[in-house]
Amino acid sequence: MPDKEQHGQSDFMIEKIKQRPINRKKLLRRTMLTASMAVIFGLIACVTFLVLEPVINNWLYPEEDPQTVVFPEDPEEMSPEDMLAENLPTESPSPSPSPSPEPDPEPESIVLPPEQIEEILSGVVLDRESCKELYSAMSAYAAELEPYMVTVTAVTSNIDWFSNVQESRSQTSGIIVNDNGKELLVLADATMLWAAESLALTFHNGEQVSAQIKQMDSYTGLAILSVPLTDLPAGINKDSLTYPAMGSSNSSRLTGTPVIAMGSPMGAGNSMGYGMITWASYIYSVPDRNYKILQTDISGSKNASGVLFNLDGQIVGIITGNKTNSDMENVIYAYGITDLIRIMNKMSNSNKIAYLGISGIDVTEEVNRTQGVPFGGFVTKVDMNSPAMLAGIRQGDVITGINDRDVTIFQDYTSALMLFEPGQTVTVTVMRQSQEEYKEMEFTIEAGEAK
Repeated sequence: MPDKEQHGQSDFMIEKIKQRPINRKKLLRRTMLTASMAVIFGLIACVTFLVLEPVINNWLYPEEDPQTVVFPEDPEEMSPEDMLAENLPTESPSPSPSPSPEPDPEPESIVLPPEQIEEILSGVVLDRESCKELYSAMSAYAAELEPYMVTVTAVTSNIDWFSNVQESRSQTSGIIVNDNGKELLVLADATMLWAAESLALTFHNGEQVSAQIKQMDSYTGLAILSVPLTDLPAGINKDSLTYPAMGSSNSSRLTGTPVIAMGSPMGAGNSMGYGMITWASYIYSVPDRNYKILQTDISGSKNASGVLFNLDGQIVGIITGNKTNSDMENVIYAYGITDLIRIMNKMSNSNKIAYLGISGIDVTEEVNRTQGVPFGGFVTKVDMNSPAMLAGIRQGDVITGINDRDVTIFQDYTSALMLFEPGQTVTVTVMRQSQEEYKEMEFTIEAGEAK
């Protein structure tokens, strides 16, 4: 002991703390578990956000539904009697045995003496200035219609043999027809548009905007294109937009009506032509519908597109190709606007078009009188495997009713069918010839969807 003190040493318990060895497997498991829980939590948060975001957004910022677009029906639509009168023979009908009411007295006509007529005509001078004034007036009128017109450009891409991407563009003309409060609606020939990768509208002032096909009718090749009103360029004021009025193509006095063709009647954009309607008849037949084709004396392109306006600023036809089998291939033809109104209403509101698959014509008074065929829509063809064929309707039947609506001409059948949606049940009443007489039959058909 003294010796230790002498050397400055003391006895102490020396404790050494040794670190616990790391369990690498356990640490890895915990790390993986934490990471997995983080991923699962993130996925749950994302899914919850995606599900609830539209609900919360609609609650905070309620979005109004598009307004229903309704194009007015033809105010001068021909009555069934007038339509039948178009098909009557030129000879006068036999007098009716029943007494006819006394005709209203005609107003007295004013007859001018020949000297006064000659004096009036002598004051009318037709020269080059008169012709210039006439064409200047038509040019000014066309300028008033230009804001309604648009050029639709379809862009598609192709890859050549050397894997180079080549862009191709095709153009057609369209007409601004309405809006639904959210979208601007344009009617156009979609023959060259349906396969496009992108569509662009060019307005009369050169402004451009992207568009998309809202709905297309494959039978006519027409489509409604839509552009969000919020996407309209600065040069187009959505608050001051106006739309053209719809005229009549069912008037019995349509032939001889002066018209102006706007759009691309000559095959090039922003071209126009003046003339008149030289002929109009229901000649283009598709399943469940017949279309009146208007023929003009305006020389144009086989690739023409656009609109026919009358001199009152009303649309009377939508330019189409020659569907008359006429040898006059270089004149402008158009669908009568009255027959397109119901299809335009359907497409503008994204409503599907009902389909039964029946083609037909009117039973004229002459056929009714000479052959005893009942008035109605005479079935000329039934599409193979169509709802009508599967239900039992066949060629030669005469449609006289659809649900609770009478059918006197085929257009009555078309109008009634337009009120239905695909999948709804339609009751079609027909008269079918059995030996020497016609017997009434009813068919219950589930309407398909027109493609």
